[in-house]
Amino acid sequence: MPDNDEDDKNETAFSSPPCFMHELDPSFAVTSIDPIQQKDVVRWRKAERERLIATRLAISASERSECADRIGQELDALVPTAPTTTVSIYWPFKGELDFRPWMAAAHARGIRIALPVVVAKATPLMFREWTPEVRMERGVWNILYPAEGAIVVPTHVIAPLVGYDPQGYRLGYGGGFFDRTLASLDPRPIAIGVAHPSAAIATIYPQPFDIPMTWIATGDGTPRRASAQL
Repeated sequence: MPDNDEDDKNETAFSSPPCFMHELDPSFAVTSIDPIQQKDVVRWRKAERERLIATRLAISASERSECADRIGQELDALVPTAPTTTVSIYWPFKGELDFRPWMAAAHARGIRIALPVVVAKATPLMFREWTPEVRMERGVWNILYPAEGAIVVPTHVIAPLVGYDPQGYRLGYGGGFFDRTLASLDPRPIAIGVAHPSAAIATIYPQPFDIPMTWIATGDGTPRRASAQL
């Protein structure tokens, strides 16, 4: 989920706290984080985020649409059509790939669709069921979300990527919402990161609180299982 300008100025306040380190190494303590290194990573991520968003916005609408269509075909292979499947996706923002046509088609096939709702800063997201007929309201950052409907727990989470690395780590908007949410869900949903290929970077310099995606889909016909999950 995106952050506002104030969040960018105070990024460390709203990034995921280092409370999921036990998932990487039970002996890893909070004090093991080098505060100087962490500040450097925060500054680097902010600059890289701005660069990648500018690159994304420079891509033509037609190219973004074609890329979303190709990724939609990859999602069809990754997401099973079954009554037990509940997919959280997102409403596009700042040049993100638009999967609203895929949402409608998946819903028509019987897949339950949900959209994330920001409850508050530094808390996991809530997921509310979406249908083509549902009444929508504008929430945080003016993004539409279902105004009514069931609260659901997704089996699959499709997350927009500002950037991504070969290990499957996701560079988002700095709010830490997806990391917090994935860490809070049990069983953890399959996380599918989606982006234009221009979002690829060598590394996001993952921190102990970062959770990798399960799959990365960029429309090249071959979704990649994140190496951090292997």
